[in-house]
Amino acid sequence: MTELDPFTDVLDGPVYVVTAASGGERDGCLVGLASQCSIDPPRFTVWLSIANRTYQVAREAEYLTVHLLRRDDRALAELFGGETGDEVVTFARVGWRPGRAGSPVLEQAPIWFTGRIEGRIEGGDHVGFLLAPVAVCPPMEGPPPPLPGARPPGLRPRAGPLSPTSGGGARLNGAERVRRRIWCESGTR
Repeated sequence: MTELDPFTDVLDGPVYVVTAASGGERDGCLVGLASQCSIDPPRFTVWLSIANRTYQVAREAEYLTVHLLRRDDRALAELFGGETGDEVVTFARVGWRPGRAGSPVLEQAPIWFTGRIEGRIEGGDHVGFLLAPVAVCPPMEGPPPPLPGARPPGLRPRAGPLSPTSGGGARLNGAERVRRRIWCESGTR
């Protein structure tokens, strides 16, 4: 089998905290495997490790909440990436409120959406949860600041069916649409 290490070692994409609630339990974990997978209708897939307690809770959940972390959210990343719900009551150490079907929305992560689980995809040691957005953080006014891994201003992708340079007029490429759609602000920051 061919390993992906030469490819994945240079990736520096965004990270997320995914939260779930079901059967009176809630949990959350740090996730690096996630992506928008459809523009119309909007769909997003997050991949949870089958060894993770969050996966156990998510298997029975109707909704998951996906929080996009910024570079200055290190403490939140360490809390959800370094502690397990089996050992620590994570939600006692962070502000949150119940979202759709109790799916926790973290107060410290102002960029989030809640998605209804539309399907599951087996992927080896991870399972992909296909999400249809049902709630999203409020939009911010003005242009969003760049996110980790975002293209420098003015750099456009090569021409393609959804790129602005392909003759599609003012159509935005998929990454720009996602960035504009999910960038939000919180009154706590």
